[in-house]
Amino acid sequence: MVIGIDMMGGDYAPQQTLLGVDLFLADAVPGTELLLIGDESVMRKHFVNPPSGISFVHSSSVIDMHESPTKALRDKPNSSMSIGLQMLADGKIDAFISAGNTGAMMVGVFYTIRAIEGVQRPTISTVIPKVQGGYGLVLDVGMQADCKPENLLQNAILGSLYAQNILEIENPAVGLVNIGEEEGKGNLLAQAAYQLMKESKLINFIGNVEGREILTGKADVMVCDGFTGNIILKLGESIFDIAQQRNLQEDDYFKRFNFEIYGGTPILGVDKPVIVGHGISTSKAFRNMIHLAGKMIETKLLEKMKEKFVSEDTE
Repeated sequence: MVIGIDMMGGDYAPQQTLLGVDLFLADAVPGTELLLIGDESVMRKHFVNPPSGISFVHSSSVIDMHESPTKALRDKPNSSMSIGLQMLADGKIDAFISAGNTGAMMVGVFYTIRAIEGVQRPTISTVIPKVQGGYGLVLDVGMQADCKPENLLQNAILGSLYAQNILEIENPAVGLVNIGEEEGKGNLLAQAAYQLMKESKLINFIGNVEGREILTGKADVMVCDGFTGNIILKLGESIFDIAQQRNLQEDDYFKRFNFEIYGGTPILGVDKPVIVGHGISTSKAFRNMIHLAGKMIETKLLEKMKEKFVSEDTE
């Protein structure tokens, strides 16, 4: 497998990106090749004697974190992000990772990487630490601020497959994030989505999940619109910040809120592995993003998603 990395993307790139590659190489699985996309002179200065499995592609520009996504992609075809996405689309790499401008990544993916046939709208997720151990998954967390009931059902299917293959949960329980546990609760979106999820044979639907149950492990996959999900995501990030301020960051539970443990989030519903990292990612996050990309390829997650959406039951 060949994993492409935007070496220039992120607030602390390329220094932390390079160190993340070092961390990965220290315990790399044989057969994994890394294609580093960025300023070649900087990369070769770091890797004076490049180890086997490392190759470079030079990029002459970088998309800044605050640039307009569409304009930046149009004006900077030779940026590390643009080159990486195009190489993924052309089949020259098997996965692509970037912690650069998130908006540009999203726009770039939609222009260059097609959605899985049958998927109406791709989604992004976040893992949530369960109190009793392990992780759950919340999606969508920002891509679908406004959506339809059918989108939530498809998110449940995508999330279930991700939980099975990446979180290694055999039969993930799916819950709908709502304001009450009763079937008739919620707004029109939640009520309609409940019926679709209840009738679907493609997921293990257990009903509604209230806000106080998100961390308890009642459900393994928790589905909501992107507006609600992004609030949950940012709340989770604040929990780790507060834990650090109160010297609780080494607590076995609170330290699992550190986003760097899982690295980044894949865009689910597109037909090639794309992982988006936090702009403030450091070496640990980059190492774990590379491992995540490798696991997505090894488990054939995308192939399984494509197979699932051939079924008419996903409509």
